[in-house]
Amino acid sequence: MRTIIHLTAKDLRQQLRNGTLLLFAVVLPLGLAFMFNSLMAPGDPQLNVSYGVVDEDGGELATVFTNEVLTAIATDSSFEIEPVTDRETAHRLLDDQDQDAVFILPAGFTDQVNAGQEARIDVIGHPDAGIAVQIAREIAQAFAAELRGVQLAVAVGGADDPDADPAHLAEQAAELAAPVVLAVDDSVDDRELSSNTHYSAGMAVFFLFFTAMLSVSGLLEERSQGTMARLLAAPSGRPAILAGKLLSSVVVGVAAMTVLIGASTLLLGASWGDLRGVAVLVVAVVLAAVAIMALLCSFANTAEQASNWMSVLAVLFGLFGGSFVPLAQFGGLAVISYATPHRWFLQGLSELTGAGPAAAIVPALVLTGIAAVAFAVTLLRIDKVVRA
Repeated sequence: MRTIIHLTAKDLRQQLRNGTLLLFAVVLPLGLAFMFNSLMAPGDPQLNVSYGVVDEDGGELATVFTNEVLTAIATDSSFEIEPVTDRETAHRLLDDQDQDAVFILPAGFTDQVNAGQEARIDVIGHPDAGIAVQIAREIAQAFAAELRGVQLAVAVGGADDPDADPAHLAEQAAELAAPVVLAVDDSVDDRELSSNTHYSAGMAVFFLFFTAMLSVSGLLEERSQGTMARLLAAPSGRPAILAGKLLSSVVVGVAAMTVLIGASTLLLGASWGDLRGVAVLVVAVVLAAVAIMALLCSFANTAEQASNWMSVLAVLFGLFGGSFVPLAQFGGLAVISYATPHRWFLQGLSELTGAGPAAAIVPALVLTGIAAVAFAVTLLRIDKVVRA
């Protein structure tokens, strides 16, 4: 145990003086997270639209559409609704791009609907306001569908009672509650990371593997410098030497992730979720990263060869694990991400959104399992790792 503590302390002192390690552990992840968040974060989703309405009818249903339907839409959104006197003025406003689209309620609209005849709402839009015009069409079609439902109800009621007053039937049909109501529960949080959190976490776990690479590759540097032979001459044994080296890598990884979490929260507004769950995920992913890099060291003959292999693997893990692009954009290739620690770390953070630390149990167990398997294989090849 004394040997493990001594080796860990010695490696930590060396790594604290390593400027390259600081660059990969903190500076680059924060810088790239800021860049990705600035370039790829969604802009303001608010759509500013201006609509006009020409009421040539003046009837009850036209008033309902103008004063209730359109007014309610304008109240709950960034849409502007303005009354327009006539069609000529409407065309002029569209030509001058003062409005995106105009609703026109032709004369006789209310009487035609009440009589069960074909009625229409004209929507005239500016050719450059495609989205606004499409929204206007959907509004008009939704109102027409509602009126059609009332007409059908009146027709059915009139068939059963030929002497019934159609106006009274229409009034009763309009007062009926909708058979199906869509309810949206805003109290339930989406299990999805925000843009700034996703890129902060993605860059943190991506560069964690480079941080682990720089730390673990010290095993091979000890061998090339001849100091490994002196360590092997001591009575501590290979497992203690390996444990001391890897423990320092774990400490550096956890410290780097902690700094990144705090810095991204303060500087980028990232929201990582329940800190207890985040702590479990951080420890698990650091163990997985160190174990995988140690396993690669067991197959490399030189520090340069190990660094090349580790760099390639770190980049592949980052690409297919969702560090750069959300996994939803991968399509069928997203199945590959299940083999990467990055996917499980990011998934764990997503599960923590609006939930307690228990939500991170499964991703943390998977990461711990990856670490255990990699450590076990490394121990089987300890003679290849810890040797003079």
